[in-house]
Amino acid sequence: MTLSLTQKRKQKLYVILGLLVLASIAVGLTLYALRANINLFFSPIQIAAGEAPFERQIRAGGMVKEGTVVRNPDSLDVEFYVTDYVDDLRVHYSGILPDLFREGQGVVVVGQLQHDGYLKADQVLARHDENYMPPEVAQALVDAGYKPEDFQQKAEAAAKRAEASASNGASSSAY
Repeated sequence: MTLSLTQKRKQKLYVILGLLVLASIAVGLTLYALRANINLFFSPIQIAAGEAPFERQIRAGGMVKEGTVVRNPDSLDVEFYVTDYVDDLRVHYSGILPDLFREGQGVVVVGQLQHDGYLKADQVLARHDENYMPPEVAQALVDAGYKPEDFQQKAEAAAKRAEASASNGASSSAY
């Protein structure tokens, strides 16, 4: 009688251990899948410092630098620079830009950082407010020792110049 009781306990122990192993595998696979889909945000300062991973989906943001938007007249290819007024990030994008996209405006781009030092964007998100700076970029500037007033004044001045050039009928240059 004691032998069968010991066998039943061993069998229950094996079942419990098996369930724990299966649960651990399921949790591990779930975390691995989620890790592949996370888009971390990096500012141009962080990218220039080498903190961003190459050829992995990331988000980068800042202001579209004045005078850097170059459109290819034969395709939907666009190249521009995103700046946080400390460092610049070159961005290549192929597609239709948002209506609110313009120089001096806040923008967040989603794409992969290439080894050549540019970001190949899959998506461009623009905001309408000339005073807007993505919160992540503003925080990165503060962490780097810059005052919010400094880059806010630069953003306002850039937006005013962009509006003035748009009202004068200025167009973007070609490749």
